[in-house]
Amino acid sequence: MTPVFAHGSLRLYLLSLLAERPQHGYELIQALSERFGGTYSPSAGTIYPRLAKLEEEGLVTKAADGRKTVYEITPAGLAELAARESELGAIEDGVTDSVRRLATEVRSGVNAAMKSLRADLASAARQARTDSAPNGPTAAAGVDSTSSAHVASNLALHEADMVLSEFRQQLRTDLRTQAYRSTLPAGIVSDLRTQLADVRARVLASLGD
Repeated sequence: MTPVFAHGSLRLYLLSLLAERPQHGYELIQALSERFGGTYSPSAGTIYPRLAKLEEEGLVTKAADGRKTVYEITPAGLAELAARESELGAIEDGVTDSVRRLATEVRSGVNAAMKSLRADLASAARQARTDSAPNGPTAAAGVDSTSSAHVASNLALHEADMVLSEFRQQLRTDLRTQAYRSTLPAGIVSDLRTQLADVRARVLASLGD
């Protein structure tokens, strides 16, 4: 995957996030993931060393909040941010371009995976027809029809798995973001369980079960 931030840009971007409000490391990771629409999520090994460097330079401070460490920008950090405001604008433009580029890479990866799956399933179907050909034209035709149905079914299953995984990941991010911004509404888990059960029932109904 191509680089997201140019050298030194992430450091300044972290200062801009902390200028909005004090945050702990995981909140900063989530904030970056949000800005990139989930296409990019920096690791702890990327964020914490930069925060430590910012602290050494006197641009941020940290304080314990229970089991978490909260980082806050200092007056010196605000001064640097103000002095480099034009650079921050360029970084924001770069983030927008990176989101588009990463989204394209993700789509390309998914399309490549689907093409590979289709090729594998088609190969399996051809092999099944070849193995069954000596049983006669009628049997071979039956195997051909059955194999095609199996290919389509397996492809649909794989696509359904991808849709479910994407849904789970996005909803998980949304819930975590809400939890760290404020609090999750009372009864959200019960409501989620009810709605998911309703979706499952409708899907099963469409399958004829």
